[in-house]
Amino acid sequence: MFDVIIAGCGPAGAMLAAELRLHDVRVLVLEKDTEPASFVRIVGLHARSIELLAMRGLLERVLPHGRRRPAAGFFAAIPKPVPEGLDTAHAYLLGIPHPVIVQLLEAHAIELGAQVRRGSALAGFEQDDDGVTVELAGGERLRARYLVGCDGGRSTVRKLLGVGFPGEPARTETLMGEMAASAPPEEIAAKVTELSRTIRPFWLRPARAGLYSVVVPAEGVTDRAEPPTLEDFQHRLRAVAGTDFGVHSPRWLSRFGDATRLAERYRVGRVLLAGDAAHIHPPTGGQGLNLGVQDAFNLGWKLAAQLRGWAPDTLLDTYQAERRPVAEDVLDNTRAQMELSSTEPGPQAVRRLLTELMDFNEVNRYLIEKITAIDVRYDFGEGPDLLGRRLRDIDVRQGNLYGLLHRGRGLLLDRTGRLTAGGWSDRVDHLADPTAALDAPCVLLRPDGHVAWIGDDQQDLEDHLSRWFGRPVMS
Repeated sequence: MFDVIIAGCGPAGAMLAAELRLHDVRVLVLEKDTEPASFVRIVGLHARSIELLAMRGLLERVLPHGRRRPAAGFFAAIPKPVPEGLDTAHAYLLGIPHPVIVQLLEAHAIELGAQVRRGSALAGFEQDDDGVTVELAGGERLRARYLVGCDGGRSTVRKLLGVGFPGEPARTETLMGEMAASAPPEEIAAKVTELSRTIRPFWLRPARAGLYSVVVPAEGVTDRAEPPTLEDFQHRLRAVAGTDFGVHSPRWLSRFGDATRLAERYRVGRVLLAGDAAHIHPPTGGQGLNLGVQDAFNLGWKLAAQLRGWAPDTLLDTYQAERRPVAEDVLDNTRAQMELSSTEPGPQAVRRLLTELMDFNEVNRYLIEKITAIDVRYDFGEGPDLLGRRLRDIDVRQGNLYGLLHRGRGLLLDRTGRLTAGGWSDRVDHLADPTAALDAPCVLLRPDGHVAWIGDDQQDLEDHLSRWFGRPVMS
């Protein structure tokens, strides 16, 4: 008997497993693939995901495997500088091979005690009042108190659950890969500069050590379960550019469409959805992996609280209430970015206007904060602007704020020295520090780093401790 079975060991599933293990939850992760993906697709971790890694002490482990680039030019690939005043200590994108980030997160979860079974595909499940019975493709049956589908855009869990996945099907498709090219670099750069004005998305960009990142429109919408070939790239490059630039020796090849869909519900009873199982959208802006990891970070401590018996009645419901609107916003901004990539006169006129508007730092910063998810504010009711937002990593007497969040517990950061976490001290740490670089007397942070309360009154604090961390333990 497990507490939680997670279907899918991608970034969202591995992160969720690790978050649950911080609270001693018995976790089994089922992954249908026997081995991690062999192709080396580069993905980007945005500022908010980098912050989450820092909160759990993982960032120093991940950084050596990635390449930093400035936090700029993300929205519709409109080239603008890094905006001034970004509210983060991590104003960069970390490009990292997809298999590497999966491997690192999976290893982290296993180190914390999660079980991962590769080559185990979920084939069915039944839930009742006490738990979920999961059936594997080979007929084996397992039992858990909860099941979470982190099994991608074609999620078996979502389909069996009967949750609708409305949205728009793919209208266009794009080939993306990484490969060598024998044409002279200056010839490639000149041709790409010429064509990218009228063809989008289209580029050949130096990626690393003699390799190019190649993006070229496909001919139509196909079955994306079938990977493209080098010949497909050569054919499309010749059709679009009049030359295939001598591309050869691909490292990885893939295709993506502009399908945009959002699950109608994130939870049905004891079964929940996270990551691409709950939402899919074009990769414009590089938000997909980040959105899934952030889902897992939001869900982990809440599901653990439910299992440990101290969760307030509505806590688990706040997962959908908080994360589904964030996904809606991401789907909308990717829709807008895809429109801006059109070469039709109307979208191009809007693109030119937006390009001018982004010369205003406030506009540029607004869009970058949206893409990087550091603008997310959950609805915790009326209060100061910081309420419901994540708190950036600030200096405290013991070093830095995120260093205090490695255990996945709440934190009372108290500049007055007069407050206490009292009967919640088994779930909430307390730091009395009048020197903390904080423009508020005290804040209560949830385990995901979002500000749940601001003030200096003990009774008001206890009301909010009860709201987020349940009943106190009576001494």
